[in-house]
Amino acid sequence: MSVLEAVESDAAFIVSADQRGTRHQLEAVVASGEPGRWYHRVHLEADEVTHDYTAACTCGVEDCVHIRAALAASQTHLPGMAPGRRRTTEGPRLQIGTSTEDGDWFDLNVTVTVAGEQVDFRQLFAALVRGESVYLLPDGWYFPLNTPELETLRRVIEEARTLNDAPSSGLRLSRYQVDLWDELTELDLVAADEHQWWQQVAALTGEPEALAVPQSITADLRDYQRRGYQWLSFLYDHRLGGVLADDMGLGKTLQALTMIQRARDLAPEEPPFLIVAPTSVVGNWRSEAARFAPQLDVVVISETLRRSGASLSGRIAEADVVITSYALFRIESAQYHASRWSGLILDEAQMIKNPASQGYRAARDLSTGFTVAITGTPLENNLLELWALVSLCCPGLLGRREAFGRIYRVPIEKERDAEALGRLQRRLRPFMLRRTKETVAAELPPKQEQVLTLSLHPEHRMIYDRRLQRERQKVLGLVDDMGANRFQILAALNHLRQLALDTELVGETPVPSAKLEALTQMLPEITGEGHRVLVLSQFTRFLSKAHRAVEEAGVASSYLDGSTRERQRVITEFRSGATEAFFISLKAGGFGLNLAEADYVMLLDPWWNPAAEEQAIDRTHRIGQSRSVMVYRLIAGETIESKVLGLQESKRALFDTVLGASEAAGEPVLNAEAIRELLQ
Repeated sequence: MSVLEAVESDAAFIVSADQRGTRHQLEAVVASGEPGRWYHRVHLEADEVTHDYTAACTCGVEDCVHIRAALAASQTHLPGMAPGRRRTTEGPRLQIGTSTEDGDWFDLNVTVTVAGEQVDFRQLFAALVRGESVYLLPDGWYFPLNTPELETLRRVIEEARTLNDAPSSGLRLSRYQVDLWDELTELDLVAADEHQWWQQVAALTGEPEALAVPQSITADLRDYQRRGYQWLSFLYDHRLGGVLADDMGLGKTLQALTMIQRARDLAPEEPPFLIVAPTSVVGNWRSEAARFAPQLDVVVISETLRRSGASLSGRIAEADVVITSYALFRIESAQYHASRWSGLILDEAQMIKNPASQGYRAARDLSTGFTVAITGTPLENNLLELWALVSLCCPGLLGRREAFGRIYRVPIEKERDAEALGRLQRRLRPFMLRRTKETVAAELPPKQEQVLTLSLHPEHRMIYDRRLQRERQKVLGLVDDMGANRFQILAALNHLRQLALDTELVGETPVPSAKLEALTQMLPEITGEGHRVLVLSQFTRFLSKAHRAVEEAGVASSYLDGSTRERQRVITEFRSGATEAFFISLKAGGFGLNLAEADYVMLLDPWWNPAAEEQAIDRTHRIGQSRSVMVYRLIAGETIESKVLGLQESKRALFDTVLGASEAAGEPVLNAEAIRELLQ
């Protein structure tokens, strides 16, 4: 009795027969096919070798049927079939060698031997891809292909070929695809003795080398920060790239600066590092470098080279670090491409996650052997964003965009394929370092505070400096009679404080606000990681504007100031988890609140009274708070805000005197010396 199965095919007439199949059925297939057009497949089922024959059909047969003829069937022998096959007692032995011309891609040279006989690897791999169960040797022996080891080999090589940026160039692995190599070496079939490649693989998949922190670094790195610095240093030493994706507030900037300082100590003659960041945080990189790595020679490029009239090569000749914004880097990318760099660091790298953007192309085309993306949110909307960042830092790791979509994105996003997700995580692990607050909680103090210095936009800077000159002349003419002029002096100082926040608060022409930009970048990242945030300011007009901007950015927020009538409803709304951020004015939030649900605090402006700041921060740092609290002070660099902060830090005793009896009101009792300090 024959077994007939319809097969989806438009060029084949195939009959399938079990052992009781009749000879005339097989002969009918032979008669209908063209000579020499047979395709032979072999299967092993229950240790019995069977053969599949597919013949090209020219007789107009519409249905396709499957032929399955066992060796034990009748004495019919079709082309290519030979009786008396025997199974080998030895499995295949694979030897994988590597060769490279540029160090980025390694050609894999695979040789296969079975019982001392060499097998053509390309034919073997083709049999694996076709799903055959056994491989026939010319001398009449066969060996099984349906083993877990060979299935892993097929999958790994097929994935490597698909991810290859030049798929027609043969079997290659990128040096970034260490996890694929790791899977090959774990197979009992593989014997590898390739030192150059293996040393890189072993180091990347293990713990980075313990390195001393440079003596000139002024910070005491926590253990996880030290590990991050060592990981970055390893990548730099081997001219690899990576993504540093720690939670916000865990010191990504410090880790990067420590790595740079070590690199400069080892090779001061090398070209500088280039750091590209959002305009609003360029100033913070400069201040953090001055604070933690004071020996680094830092050059900040804050205007176009055309406007400054200087060449890039002249500006950076003696620099260790060059810092600029994404906007300026994009506009004058040709000059940056013409310069030599030791490395490229992309801060808040999600800013250029669009592969079609000019910023992405400018970063991709910069010639440097070391690129690091720093971001707390390497993935916001879809896996293509992750591919874009990784492709900048680790070219070849995830292959071409189309191949990545086929192998990872579609299976993970649309099919919820856990196996594909696991493979992607393994591929990324050596090149992406991510620690959350929760994973390093034991190393964190109960409360961490960080000053985030922001650079005013050029238009904002011009308006501020012009107004500062006018207010300075006016105030310095009033300080000799503090009693009579106190109100006017306070009004002028508060005028400058508001101007440092936003030009519209003082009736000036609207221009971009660095603080609003920073806030709308940071809060989606923080809340996206499951954290809750308090945002505090003395100036309710700016607080309200910030609240609207954050809501437009997609962060559900509550708002409370002195004019809020349903105070308890708003507080309950936040405490219940209905919103992720809570905007509170100083006066409204100064008393009676316990908001331990929040573990981040953003201070939008420095306050006259540091005790009032601490009281506001303590809205979160109360009994019942089980997590470390991260506090960010947003400071507009080179404005009255930085002067206020300087008084708080360096002249605490003077500041206490200045505050006097007005601390409850949050207003300073000023003297001439303090005013001159603020207006210098």
